[in-house]
Amino acid sequence: MTTLTLPLSEARALVTDAMAACGHTAAEAGAIADHLLDCELRGLPFGGLARALSIAERIQTTATPRTEIRTVAETPVSATLDGGDQVGYLVGLRALETAVAKARAQGIALVGARNTWYTGMFSYYLEKAAAAGLAGLIAGSGPAVVAPHGGTEGRYGTNPIAFGFPAEPHPVIWDIGTSAVMHGEAVLKSRLGRKLSPGQAYDASGAPTLDPAEALGGALGAWGGHKGSGLALVVQLLGMMTGAAADPPGISDCGFLVVLFDPAHLTDAEDYRRRTEALAEAVRATRPVEGGEPVRVPFDRSAAGRAEALRRGTVDVPEEVVSALRRRP
Repeated sequence: MTTLTLPLSEARALVTDAMAACGHTAAEAGAIADHLLDCELRGLPFGGLARALSIAERIQTTATPRTEIRTVAETPVSATLDGGDQVGYLVGLRALETAVAKARAQGIALVGARNTWYTGMFSYYLEKAAAAGLAGLIAGSGPAVVAPHGGTEGRYGTNPIAFGFPAEPHPVIWDIGTSAVMHGEAVLKSRLGRKLSPGQAYDASGAPTLDPAEALGGALGAWGGHKGSGLALVVQLLGMMTGAAADPPGISDCGFLVVLFDPAHLTDAEDYRRRTEALAEAVRATRPVEGGEPVRVPFDRSAAGRAEALRRGTVDVPEEVVSALRRRP
């Protein structure tokens, strides 16, 4: 695979131009670009510039026009949003902003969004929440593309779930998907002609496959055996609490559930932050296994990778992705 080294300004321009060509405003295109570039900076290319291609393809193959994001139910501590079939990078950001405002005012917030798709990295939103001094979790459901443990047919989404806690020099954020391979990673490998790893997916007949195109027409495996499969079920149910369907067609109607809380309503917030930081340092100071790398806290790798990419001022992107974005109108 050939990669091209792009200045950050050029990488951002490729995304914003592609999103503007899909009908997004300059502000919307900029918000999407911020999220996708953060994925690239953190070393997650399947959620970076390659995702801009998937967004454009989905919009161009959808006949029904998107509508405005609407609040369909609300209380002082909760809200439910209808995403209007808009891309989740915009809907998720609106849900997060709503939740932050309510958690600041009331100490806790529960905000759900439905009728959206491609909500991206949940750690992206939780980092913003942590910067506001809030802890919380985000769970998301999606189309049935992941087989439960012991099965070969899709029943769950890739169902990411994330937890975030304020700390310095960066928050503690644990963000995982509950599938053996993320949908975006399978799509990117299909674009690049690369294979999946053994045990990650099944074709439409239920046979194990390494071909990502066959996997996208069959089912992805669950992460973590029966424990991960059980977590996937729970996350699907949490996402469905927003009103999202259990098995929406195609790439549509993902559920996005945000729960935020202010630690100050339970304890001294600054003391809690200090104790969080002390625990994180204790984890990092753990004696590693013989020959192993230093122990990390969740989000350490992302923060370090982003800092290094920002220092360089560049990202490395597959040539096929760059060429496809440059060819788009």
